[in-house]
Amino acid sequence: MNNYMQRNGEIWAFENASKQELQVALANDHCENGDGYDGVVLGLDGGTTSTVCVCMPFLPFSKTLPNPLPMLARAITGCSNHNSIGESSARDTLEDVMAEVLSKSGSNRSAVRAVCLGISGVNHPTDQERVLSWLRKIFPSHVKLYVQNDAVAALASGTMGKLHGCVLIAGTGCISYGIAEDGREARASGVGPILGDWGSGYGIAAQALTAVIRAHDGRGLQTMLTDKILKALDLSSPDEVIGWTYADTSWARIAALVPEVVFCAEASDQVANKILLKAVQELALSVKAVVQRLGLSGEDGNGSFPVVMVGGVLEANKSWDIGKEVVKCIQEFFPGAYPVRPQVEPAVGAALLACNFFMKELKEYNHS
Repeated sequence: MNNYMQRNGEIWAFENASKQELQVALANDHCENGDGYDGVVLGLDGGTTSTVCVCMPFLPFSKTLPNPLPMLARAITGCSNHNSIGESSARDTLEDVMAEVLSKSGSNRSAVRAVCLGISGVNHPTDQERVLSWLRKIFPSHVKLYVQNDAVAALASGTMGKLHGCVLIAGTGCISYGIAEDGREARASGVGPILGDWGSGYGIAAQALTAVIRAHDGRGLQTMLTDKILKALDLSSPDEVIGWTYADTSWARIAALVPEVVFCAEASDQVANKILLKAVQELALSVKAVVQRLGLSGEDGNGSFPVVMVGGVLEANKSWDIGKEVVKCIQEFFPGAYPVRPQVEPAVGAALLACNFFMKELKEYNHS
């Protein structure tokens, strides 16, 4: 406990600056919306690979959002998924990055109105409550605290803080999440590699590693994945792949091999192509499951709704375009589905949600 208190004091030592210095810094830094300083919000996108936190001025949703959005500071660090790195490390990662972004912004915790965290691994109310308990120890009681799965922040990044439609995230992990106009929610996938997120970067790369071993054993087709992956890992034999894999099974380390799989598929390698086609089908099916449960496409199945596309696996930077193929599959099921590429990052989506949730609570309080 003493070590935690000492660490906590060191992290927030910058708050010892005088209030006058903080106010001057804030006044000089933003005021882009013409309203003057009225507090800040924090938005955080915590994934398996990295965690991004932004600090923005509080933006009332009763007004048109400024373009571009005012940004006070941004900070980035590593994984914050408690399922991947453990609860203690996840808590420390979150506190560190929030302290860093407030320090960079010239603000402090007393200026914060609301915090919204979108974190992978938050899959149940008990997960939310665990993270909320961490936040309550960090922020003053006046700060509104919201904890969501990272898919919610990703959806908000495509809809600029308004929750409606579906989002598909495919990075190290994958998840599909949707919300209907009446507030009903649904999700599919997002259960981690052991339970089979096969459309994720980890899933694609793990199948490629398996294909290399199968080819070496004689149980599977020969594939150029063998030479490509051995070269990428600086290994001399498929036998060494086993040791490399189990030396560090972190999800992001495995998922980093996705470009090698795409390269081989673009070179017409049958095994690599099959892996990517399966990933496309899995990702499209996860969206289909969410859309059907929520009825996003309407009674006739042709209704219009957005599908926000987020994550490195879906980025359109190769001739074998996974994201494009996923959209084709989705539109075969739902012709009215239209892809949205976010104009802001998920951490900004989380910050907009903090504003949105705060204003909704305030409105409900004033009407009670």
